[in-house]
Amino acid sequence: MSAKSIQGPRGKKPASAATNLIAGGGAGMMEALVCHPLDTIKVRMQLSRRARAPGAPKRGFLKTGSEIVKRETALGLYKGLGAVLTGIVPKMAIRFTSYEWYKQMLADKDGMVTGQSTFLAGLAAGVTEAVAVVTPMEVVKIRLQAQHHSMADPLDIPKYRNAAHAMYTVIREEGAGALYRGVSLTALRQGSNQAVNFTAYSEFRAALQNYHGMTDLPSYETMLIGLVSGAMGPLSNAPIDTIKTRLQKTPAEPGQTALGRIMTISRDIWKHEGSRSFYKGITPRIMRVAPGQAVTFTVYEYLKGVLEKGREMLPGGKYEE
Repeated sequence: MSAKSIQGPRGKKPASAATNLIAGGGAGMMEALVCHPLDTIKVRMQLSRRARAPGAPKRGFLKTGSEIVKRETALGLYKGLGAVLTGIVPKMAIRFTSYEWYKQMLADKDGMVTGQSTFLAGLAAGVTEAVAVVTPMEVVKIRLQAQHHSMADPLDIPKYRNAAHAMYTVIREEGAGALYRGVSLTALRQGSNQAVNFTAYSEFRAALQNYHGMTDLPSYETMLIGLVSGAMGPLSNAPIDTIKTRLQKTPAEPGQTALGRIMTISRDIWKHEGSRSFYKGITPRIMRVAPGQAVTFTVYEYLKGVLEKGREMLPGGKYEE
């Protein structure tokens, strides 16, 4: 892996925190709107216990998706979207801002960042976003997605009516700590995701920049390398995501530690459903995360370019904050 400079294109200063916040937030919002249905299908597949029933036919992501639409209408695919949209702007702002901050902190005295430093910066950014935003958002989202009510029937009233009500109910019934159930697994998943994601994206982007002899890549190339780098994370940590989903879906048992629950869930899946069940939902997860990263990086690079041009046009070359 070659070292890269933390400077922006043509020796400019790195993108400001305001640029990362706005560009990251906008990119995350677009990614959520486009890809959320696949996340709902992934969660339903991970929560399925069909592998325990002898002779039960396997249900893939297309069948799972069609059953959600049939029983709960197409809006059922967007359950939990409110929780995602509420957290997506701070999540992406924290991801890109902290990644750039960690990268600058790990740069050498000449401002160069190695591949190993990029990996560590991505890892730290993923852990940061997991603790700050993602874990509470995931708990609320999964509770909403796990409900099998029809959104077309006003008499079919679920336990959790929306993201705000779900959060209130969880805190009232289980305490505020329940919003951080699975934080260690979420941090491990997000950290490994972003370590692999940012490292692969940076390497692919640098290779294409050298090949073309220019710093600004066409949008379709940014989308392509975002797609490929985005698929690598889910493949590396699918079992962690499945265990995390099971953990966050149900209330804790009295007297049981977090590690004890993780071990119980892992043992239960292995014993009753087989090792392949750790990879439940991997297809829709890749189909959700890979295009999501393609959208995120493409929109982020576009918005960052627009904002940086605007900053150059202001007196003093900085935002009026």
